[in-house]
Amino acid sequence: MLKKGAKTAALAIAFGVMASAAFQGSNYVIENLSGQEEAPAEAAGGIKLSQTGNTGGNGPKTADTGGSLGISSIVEQAMPSLVSITNKEVQEMRLFGQTQAYESTSSGTGIIIGQTDTELLLVTNNHVVDSAQELSIGFIDGSDAEAKVKGTDRNKDLAVLSVKMEDLSEETKEKIRVIELGKSSELQVGQQVVAIGNALGYGQSVTTGIVSALNREVVIEDSVNTLIQTDAAINPGNSGGALLNMKGQLVGINSAKYSDTSVEGMGYAIPVDDVVDIIEGLMNRTLREEKVEEEERGFLGITGQDVTSDVSKAYDMPAGVYITSVEAGSGSEKAGLRKGDIITRFDGSSIASLSELKEQLSYYKQGEQVKLTISKVVDGAYQEQVVTVELGAGTGK
Repeated sequence: MLKKGAKTAALAIAFGVMASAAFQGSNYVIENLSGQEEAPAEAAGGIKLSQTGNTGGNGPKTADTGGSLGISSIVEQAMPSLVSITNKEVQEMRLFGQTQAYESTSSGTGIIIGQTDTELLLVTNNHVVDSAQELSIGFIDGSDAEAKVKGTDRNKDLAVLSVKMEDLSEETKEKIRVIELGKSSELQVGQQVVAIGNALGYGQSVTTGIVSALNREVVIEDSVNTLIQTDAAINPGNSGGALLNMKGQLVGINSAKYSDTSVEGMGYAIPVDDVVDIIEGLMNRTLREEKVEEEERGFLGITGQDVTSDVSKAYDMPAGVYITSVEAGSGSEKAGLRKGDIITRFDGSSIASLSELKEQLSYYKQGEQVKLTISKVVDGAYQEQVVTVELGAGTGK
C-alpha cells in the first residue's frame, strides 16, 4: 500500500466504554459496543470458488485458458479483473501531549473474485484497507464506485470488499470480469509468472518473472505464513494485486508489505490454495450498513484490553481483545467466556482492538447471536475455540 499525503486535524474519539484496571493502559467495559460491517455467513448455497474456472456464482464467464498464453494475452485477459483501491483513512498520533489525527490517502490493488445479483466482490490485502474511512474502487473503463469492507482476516492479511451492482453502469458491467482461479499447489520453482497491480498508485502495471521459491515462511501479523517467493517486481501499490500463472489464472495475491526492499528480486504472494476457504467465508458474510439505535444495541457484557502487536510478541499472546472480566448472567458468561480469554474474531472477521469490536457491535441488536473466535489457555498454551454468544441489553454505563 502506498501513502500519498496527510493533513492534520484534531481528533476526539468517545468509546462509550468504562475505564477499568490497567494492563499496559486502561481497560474498558464493552457493553453497548459497536460493530463495523456485517453478519454471519449465509446459509448453505452461498458463493463457492472454483479452481477449475471460477465464474463467481452469478458472475460473468471467464475466458478459456486451455494452454499457456503469451504475456500480452494474459494481461488482456486479466486486466478486466483488476481494480485500483484508494483508501482515505485517519491515523492517530500523540503530539505535545494531545491526540492528533492525520487524514491520509493510500493506494492498493484489488481482484474481482465473485459476483452476485446485488454485489461485486473483491479480494485484497487487509493492510490495504486497514483503518479505512472511505474506499474508492477504480475499474478498467475508468469509472469508480464506493466499496465497503465485508470482512477481514488479519493473520492472512486478507480482506473482502463489496461494491453494489446498482452503483455500476451497464458499460462497466460489460467491461469487468471475475478472475479465473488456478492452483498454487501446481506451481514449480522456475516457472514463469506475471504480476499485475496498481504500482505506486499510477495505475495498473505489469511485471514478469519466475517462481523463486515455494513455502517461504514469513511473519504476517505475528503469525507465520508460507508464501510464494517471486522475482517479479512487487512495488508499493501492488499489494492486493494478482500473481498469475501462464494460463492467466490467479495463483497468488501479491503483498508489497512483505517484500524485502533491501534486495532486488524478492517479492511475496499469498498462495490461493491456502486461502480459498477463508475468502469464501468472508464473501458469504452479510454486509450490515445501518447501525442499530443505541437503546436497541446488543452488548457482550465484558471488560477488555487491547493485545497490541508489541504485547503479543512480548508475552507470546494472540493479538485481539483480552478479557479482564465477564459480567455475571451475561451472554458471554453463559457461553463460557472467562477472564484471560482473548477475542480474535467477531462473526468471522478479525478483531485487533477494542475499538474495532465496539464498531462491529454497533450493527447488532439485543437478542442476536454472534460467533466469537477466542483463544483460551488450555494446559499452558493458547487454543482457539468458536463460541456463540447471545447479545444482551446495555446497562447504560
